[in-house]
Amino acid sequence: MTLAVRDPPSWEDFMRKRAAVLCGAAALVAGTVTAVPAEARTPHTTGTAHAAPLSWKNCGTKNYPTLQCASLEVPLDHARPQGRQITLALSRVPHTAKKYQGPLLVNPGGPGGSGLALAGFVASGLPKAVAAQYDVIGFDPRGVGRSTPALDCRPGHFDAVRPDSVPRTPRIERANLQRAEAFARACGQKYADVLPYLDTVSAARDMDRIRAALGAKRINYFGYSYGTYLGAVYAKLFPLRVRRAALDSVVDPTGVWYEANIAQDHAFNDRHRAFLAWVAKYDATYKLGTDPSKIEAKWYAMRAALARKPAEGKVGASELEDTFIPGGYYNGYWPHLAEAFAAYVNDKNADPLVEVYERFGAADASDDNSYSIYAAVQCRDAAWSRDWLRWRADNWAAYAKSPFMTWSNAWYNAPCAFWPTTSLPKVDVDNRRLPPMLLFQATDDAATPYQGGVTLHRKLARSSLVVEQGGGNHAITLVGNTCLDKHLAAYLTDGTVPRGTGEVDAVCEARPDPKPLSSKVTSASSRGEELHELVGFRH
Repeated sequence: MTLAVRDPPSWEDFMRKRAAVLCGAAALVAGTVTAVPAEARTPHTTGTAHAAPLSWKNCGTKNYPTLQCASLEVPLDHARPQGRQITLALSRVPHTAKKYQGPLLVNPGGPGGSGLALAGFVASGLPKAVAAQYDVIGFDPRGVGRSTPALDCRPGHFDAVRPDSVPRTPRIERANLQRAEAFARACGQKYADVLPYLDTVSAARDMDRIRAALGAKRINYFGYSYGTYLGAVYAKLFPLRVRRAALDSVVDPTGVWYEANIAQDHAFNDRHRAFLAWVAKYDATYKLGTDPSKIEAKWYAMRAALARKPAEGKVGASELEDTFIPGGYYNGYWPHLAEAFAAYVNDKNADPLVEVYERFGAADASDDNSYSIYAAVQCRDAAWSRDWLRWRADNWAAYAKSPFMTWSNAWYNAPCAFWPTTSLPKVDVDNRRLPPMLLFQATDDAATPYQGGVTLHRKLARSSLVVEQGGGNHAITLVGNTCLDKHLAAYLTDGTVPRGTGEVDAVCEARPDPKPLSSKVTSASSRGEELHELVGFRH
């Protein structure tokens, strides 16, 4: 089932006639807007009735000293714009160049990721001359972080030690089901008045309120991970309010969300095996052997041992998965994970394992908030089976091929089998009404598998797809791959996109995998870690 949106004129018609009619199922505002020049000369107002001035105040940090913050009220229910209002937290790195190209909204993914610091990260990662031409705008989507209300359905939901994720016995399965159901019930009890309005379409409409408050006729957009889907949905609802959009690590819009999670299971298993092969390559350092399959057996033996006796009462089998899943997102974590793995297996020393769990796997209050929004949006966005027999059959089938993350992922999403709100129809993001958009995708990305980039490229007419060949990281721009970053900079400078003759428009080679910790850590690696802290995991 898809959300029907009536087709406004094509982008070519828009450019030819210099007018646009905004259409759509439940479109927030319908009206005529004049075309924005390729280079917006100065900030301007739109005359939109709901536009409100923003009061920016300095909130700079050591890393991002020019960051400013503001807040914006938006309707909880966009169908009732005069009804209850909620607040969005915004951030900005203001433009400094005479040539002004408008606001660049950025989103780190999730759903549930805070975007306030991302504005600083993006502004500092782009070439100075490019960043200076934009107001880089971060925001906490509804329910997230400093926006209010901010959800926290069940504090401590991920506290150690949780039941083993693999339901080998009815008792383990019941324990995990009870946790999932308890989370869904707690959300329903605490946020019954809010949950029906936590979804991607509502977040996209919030973005248009941000646009209006900024006084912009059109926005530029840059999103990672789930942020690519949010951007595609915004573009579907408001195609003629998109000036430029770059999407990094693309969600497959046809798999939202049950199918996408099954696809992740297989991709993460492949990525975990890539990590084990890397460990084998550095046997001189880790002394776990040179055969990846035997190293894999040692990893699962470690998992079984921790299921029987959690390390320091903190790291059981489920917590071990929490610790190593981040390595599927970013290979910069591999040296730390490998050292902990080796210490546990070779020296019977669990201390390094507990340390990396506390660094990568343990959840805090912000993670509780992030997960609450993740569940609320995904469970509302599209239909989920309420038949646990289907979940059981599908996940055991996936586990037979890909045991690394399958059941951990299943329980992460299982509250959707019990969610207290009904689901919305899927959004069909097919779009022929947009200016060129630029997509980035790594061939071996686990969180958003490669096919997602190809699929969205086909659905967005005039889009261009840049592929990182051999890359396995999630979120790949602004972390040191100069080839990728040149394409992004060119696009944000003047709209230039590469044009190929086949499925892919440009190819960049992946950066090398990291060395063991004894090697020098590069600044690009630190930016990679910084980005992945912003993007988060399970996003």
